[in-house]
This record gives sequence, C-alpha cells and structure tokens, in this order.
Amino acid sequence: MSATMIIIALFIFGAIIGSFLNVCIVRMPHNTSIVFPASHCPGCGAGIRFYDNIPLVSYILLSGRCRACKAPISLRYFIVELLMGGLTAVLFVHFGFSLVFILCFVFTAALVVITFIDLQHQIIPDRISLPGIPLGFLCSFVLPWNSWIDSLLGILVGGGVLYAFALGYYLLTKKEGMGGGDIKMLAMIGAFLGWQGALATLMLAAVAGSLIGIILMVLKGKNFKYAVPFGPFLAVGAFCELLYGDSLISWYLSIGMR
Repeated sequence: MSATMIIIALFIFGAIIGSFLNVCIVRMPHNTSIVFPASHCPGCGAGIRFYDNIPLVSYILLSGRCRACKAPISLRYFIVELLMGGLTAVLFVHFGFSLVFILCFVFTAALVVITFIDLQHQIIPDRISLPGIPLGFLCSFVLPWNSWIDSLLGILVGGGVLYAFALGYYLLTKKEGMGGGDIKMLAMIGAFLGWQGALATLMLAAVAGSLIGIILMVLKGKNFKYAVPFGPFLAVGAFCELLYGDSLISWYLSIGMR
C-alpha cells in the first residue's frame, strides 16, 4: 500500500474516532455514560441509524439536520471529525506507524475532547486529566523524548507552576483567576512531554491566549476581566510541542542568547 493510501486510510480512521469523541464531548460534562444509550438526536430523541452516522459524509448528505425532526445538528460534530482525521494524518507523517504514533494519537484525542468541552462549558473533566497523569508517566518508559524522571518533574512543574500562578492571583485579588482543571491538565501534559515540554506548552499557550483574549475583548467590548477558556490554548501548545518541541526550544534559547 502506498504512503498516500495509508494517509487516506488513517484520515478516515481518525474521523471515525472523532465521531466517538463527539459523544465524549456531549456526555462527559454531565457525567453520563459514553457507551449507553446509543447515539440519538438531542432534539427529538430519535435513534441515529448506522447510515446516518458515517463520519463527515452523513453530515453533508443530511445538510446538518436530523433526518427525523429536521432540527439542526451542531457544526461541531463535523469539525471534530474533520480535525481528528487531519491530526491523525499529521501524526503519521511525523512519527510513522509505530507505538509512539499510537500513544501520541491517544494523547491528541484527549486534547481534542478537552478543547471542545472547555470551549462550551469552561470546564476540564477530571475523567480525562486525572487518569492521563499516570498514563503519561507510564508512556515515559516508551517515548524517546521523555524519561520517567522528566515525566515526574513534568507533573510537578506543570501542575506546580499553574498552581503558583493561581494562588498568587487569588492572594492579590481574592478572586479565582484559573481553575483547577487547567492545573491538572498541564500536569497531564507534563507527564507526557516532560518538564521542558510543560514549560514550552505554557509559554505557547500564554502568548496565544493573550493575543486571542485581547482580540476577543476588543471585538466584544469586554474589559480585562472577560473570561477566556485556557484549556484550548494549552492543547494547541501541547500539540505544537509534541511535533516541534526541540525546534521550539532551540529557537527560544537562540533568542535569549542574542
């Protein structure tokens, strides 16, 4: 099989997994089962037939509407399937088909779920971040860029730095400026990427979050107390660090040495 055919096949596989991730995104914030009941329309409750549950294709054929009641289906379903398909192909191109690819695929899927839950509900589910911490530590025995010591330091540094920021902000303002979900998420990222990866992720997320936050505040006419979910920026930063960690660190150090 040619490399192009493998990439197409993995894109389709990623889109299928994206369909399952949509279920997680909908149900996890409500602490309901991600297995039962079967997929159904949130409007009329009608079960979704298998031929209406084909990733990407069904959304287009149905024009983004339920077959039974014609209620609109959120565009998020299509976006998540398309995004997960694309990210799966990118991971394969970068890592090849290997155990590292599989572990990075699972890590990326967790980041996608966290991103869309945080965007909609401004929460990061413990059902992902807490199990992700020991799982990331176990992965350190396999991943080439991480040792178990770096992973432990990543957990401590990732969670500790954000906790210090949150505590400092609270002591100064008597208000919570960062949720515990962000702290646990960066601890999970540190477990998987190591302490350097956790710091690089935080740096990228802070820069991106500041720029996007300012733009949103200007467009929406809000003040600096306008809340912007930080989880999606951590997820983007972690994925960039996953692919280009060494290059990003070298670039950052070269700037500091000028």
